Amino acid sequence: MTAVLDISGLGKTYKSGHQALAGVDLTINKGEIFALLGPNGAGKTTLISIVCGIVTPSAGTVTVGGHDHARDYRAARSMIGLVPQELHTDAFEKVITTVTFSRGLFGKPSDPAFIEQLLKDLSLWDKRNAKIMELSGGMKRRVMIAKALSHEPDILFLDEPTAGVDVELRRDMWNMVRGLRERGVTIILTTHYIEEAEEMADRVGVISKGRLILVEEKDALIKKLGRKTLTLNLADPLDAVPAELAQWNLVLAGEGHELVYEFDSQAEATGVPSLLRRLSDRGIQFKDLHTEQSSLEDIFVGLVHETKTEERAA
Repeated sequence: MTAVLDISGLGKTYKSGHQALAGVDLTINKGEIFALLGPNGAGKTTLISIVCGIVTPSAGTVTVGGHDHARDYRAARSMIGLVPQELHTDAFEKVITTVTFSRGLFGKPSDPAFIEQLLKDLSLWDKRNAKIMELSGGMKRRVMIAKALSHEPDILFLDEPTAGVDVELRRDMWNMVRGLRERGVTIILTTHYIEEAEEMADRVGVISKGRLILVEEKDALIKKLGRKTLTLNLADPLDAVPAELAQWNLVLAGEGHELVYEFDSQAEATGVPSLLRRLSDRGIQFKDLHTEQSSLEDIFVGLVHETKTEERAA
């Protein structure tokens, strides 16, 4: 794989003394979708702002497409498109004017055909002559995306792109992301909708308290850290979990009609066969059973919780 973004030892400490980032190392490959997850205040937006040239780092280096961000800023920045959380644009400008102007800011030659197709892809062509102030919140978000893509960047940052938008725009957004990836554009996104990261991302990074605590292939992460839950639907309800079943740490649910067992699916001995034999020996019958794999959200919450616990212990 070819690296398109390389971050090394990146740190940011503000004058107040707050350390927003601490020694972040990250390499992003060309054409991948990378999801950066973390709680509020974890450092996601600071990291994106440094790479996009909005915030100056206290330490470390950023290389974009082989261009050192500090020494060759113009070339590095021209490869990046940013859709920020906040909607910042001139309310009195027409849609087509503001998108065309954004293209010109990066020194790109005029290309009306490209702008037209871009606006059509984002369902904005019919609104091309409308002023920004006349648009709905969802349409304004589309304009921000069009501005970010106007100069045909190699890397697109999406900072909480679907926060507070309607279902239709969210669907259009992810269709657009898939299309961009097919054309070789690298997508880096932050999101609170972890199910979107689970569906879209190739790799996942988890940041907490300014530190990148994990970077992993999404499927490998779920396989490695994911746990499974076995739920048994009992033929007859139980008042309590029998003492003889204590070693499995079962939970009684569904008003006594369900026994729930959580286990590590990668373990050599999951405990499931022995549990089923013990239930049979005791005459506890079940009508049905099903298993569920823990989601990316479950893993994310667990990782952040572990980090906070370790910090308190230290």
